[in-house]
Amino acid sequence: MNSGEYLRYVALGDSQTEGLGDGDDITGPRGWADRLAERLAAVNPSLEYANLAVRGRVAGQVRTEQLGPALALRPDLATVVAGVNDLLRPRFDAAEVAGHLEEVFTALTATGAHVVTLTFPDVGKVALLARPVRSRVIDLNAGIRAAAARNGVTVAETAGHAVTTDPRLWSADRLHASPLGHERIAAAVAHAIHLPGSDDAWTLPLPPQAVPAGWQAAAAELRWAAAFLGPWLVRRLRGRSSGDGRTAKRPRLLPLSTTPDAPADTGPRESP
Repeated sequence: MNSGEYLRYVALGDSQTEGLGDGDDITGPRGWADRLAERLAAVNPSLEYANLAVRGRVAGQVRTEQLGPALALRPDLATVVAGVNDLLRPRFDAAEVAGHLEEVFTALTATGAHVVTLTFPDVGKVALLARPVRSRVIDLNAGIRAAAARNGVTVAETAGHAVTTDPRLWSADRLHASPLGHERIAAAVAHAIHLPGSDDAWTLPLPPQAVPAGWQAAAAELRWAAAFLGPWLVRRLRGRSSGDGRTAKRPRLLPLSTTPDAPADTGPRESP
């Protein structure tokens, strides 16, 4: 199918696809999938779009909770992005996570949908305290690439470009992209599917900025740990998730001009 002919786009995933870091609790999250839908609709105004992603979901939950509804919507384009929540947990098995994703890939491609996924940047360059999980990111990316290759899934390779670890592409919690980061992700996916008007400009570096002194960087790490890492660890110890009580923000296929009903939202307000 020509990239300008997509009629039904369905996004599956976790908080990045839901759009955290781009918008707020008043305006609602926008995010890269919304931005990609806007690019698709600019080429084909007949596009309908659903977003099934829910923050906090691990790959297995994306498979069990979102795959069935996605198949029922009969998408001709689907994005599947998950796994970061898995690699941040104490127990992590890259093969198991990739296996969950591959089941989603296989089921969707079997219907004729064009499926797209992403690789993840080195989180150790985004947050120094996240360096211990660097090897997990490498293993997860390898698993995603292999599963995608076996199923004819398009991979937007965001992992290999230095700009993806520029702090300006990340929100204050360093777990979610900033509005600029979400825009770059949308541009990366548009380029990967050869959407008319897209190019590789998303890979270009941002203008240089001053590098903070060592003590300033260390202080920033401590502030980040207190404001975001600590609360996140407390939720994990309590068996809670930022997605508890939440449902998809856009569960039905609708034109972009149609605003969906507000999703159920009884979950905690903490940063995910």
